[in-house]
This record gives sequence, C-alpha cells and structure tokens, in this order.
Amino acid sequence: MIQISALPAFTDNYIWLLQDHRHQRCAVVDPGDAAPVQAWLARHPGWELSDILVTHHHHDHVGGVEQLKKASGAKVWGPANENIPGRDVALNDNDQANILGWDFDIYAVPGHTLGHIAYYHHGLLFCGDTLFAAGCGRLFEGTPEQMHHSLSRLAALPEDTLVYCTHEYTLSNLRFAQAVEPDNPDIAERLRKVSELRENGKMTLPSTLALEKLTNPFLRTGETSVKQKADERNGLDNRAQSAVFAALRAWKDKF
Repeated sequence: MIQISALPAFTDNYIWLLQDHRHQRCAVVDPGDAAPVQAWLARHPGWELSDILVTHHHHDHVGGVEQLKKASGAKVWGPANENIPGRDVALNDNDQANILGWDFDIYAVPGHTLGHIAYYHHGLLFCGDTLFAAGCGRLFEGTPEQMHHSLSRLAALPEDTLVYCTHEYTLSNLRFAQAVEPDNPDIAERLRKVSELRENGKMTLPSTLALEKLTNPFLRTGETSVKQKADERNGLDNRAQSAVFAALRAWKDKF
C-alpha cells in the first residue's frame, strides 16, 4: 500500500507525499519548495525520493524541483507542453506514468495554464490547480471553454475518487459557493464542517468527487439555480454550460 500525506509549504500550498513503505521509496507532487521535502527525508533516514510529479509550470509548484533532483537523483515527470525544470519524462494526454509501482493515467486539463496535466490512479486524483475543493483555478492562460471541458473530464471519474489539489482554499471557495447557491443544504453543511476544521488548524483535503458535485459551483453549471444566478450576474441568458462557467469564474475573480 502507498500512504499519502501532506507537507505544508508557503502559506497555503500542500506538497503531496506518496510513501511506498515496502521499498522505502517516496514520490512528491508539485514541490514548490524543497525544504519541507528535505526536512521529511531528514526525519526518515533510509528513505529514497524516487519520483517528482509536476502538474504545471508555476513557481509555487516547481521551485524545489531542481534542488530535490540534484540531491536525490529522482525522476521528474511533467507536462510535455510546458517548461518544467529538470524534467526527465514529458507527459501528454492519455499517457501513463508508473510511479512507485502504480500506473497513473495522464489527463490534459488546460485552463489554469495551457499545458496543465492531472495524474489519476484508481480513486486518486492529483489535479494541481485545476479542480479545487469547492472551486477551480484562475484562468491565467486558458479559456473558460477549455477549463469547463477540463473540469467536465475530471468530474466524469468515479465519484469516490479522492481529490488531492494543492491549495488550502476550501473555506473561501465555500463562501463563494454559498453566494451562488444560498439554499443548498450540502454547501451549508460543508461550510460548517470546514469552518470547524480550519478553526482547529486542520486541513480540509482530500475531497471526493461526489462531494464536489454536490457543493462545487464550477461542477454544477447544469443546475438551474446556478444558471439563474450566473444570468443574474452578467445580465445574459447563458445557454451553454461553458458560458455559465465563464460568468461564475468572472464573479469569483472579484469575490
């Protein structure tokens, strides 16, 4: 079995650590800072960092890659269409990556960045800054249509899939979700639970796709209540779900 835990970095990033206890090997996802990973390795002598998984090129996801690779010789996996420091294996849509003996399917999920990828293995999704708990990433490079399509692909995965995104944004995202759907009881209940977790200094991840479909407005663009709120916000009849998404994303950017 592989154990997954979080190494906090910066103010709200998580570097995901995958541990193969049988072989004392580990992998990390999006190490924007080498220090938390090096600290963990120092506390666990005998462990080898064998793989570094990267979802996209932003500095808070790749800043520690070269330092960790130099120290450990780890293999660096990353999107083919982005400039990833130290990358050994360039990954495209529908590729596979074998990490710690597990096969991960690669999904191209443009939107936050154009070359962004996600890693999926039977019930585990490492999605970087594409899908967040109760939210989604900002559109720095892609279009609303691209991001809506990317999120739709991820939402089609099994509902019990655990969502390992890379920021602790859940509380602020749920406040927005409640503004979109003030009468949604699932959002109200999740907001209560997440508020309690954060008050106690606890993390709110991973999420599940089932929970996201109930509480994440960006996965609920087909719901009448969400469309009505989007129409109200931009004064249009947003007939396509991607147009509903675009209205929500523009609203969230200023929320």
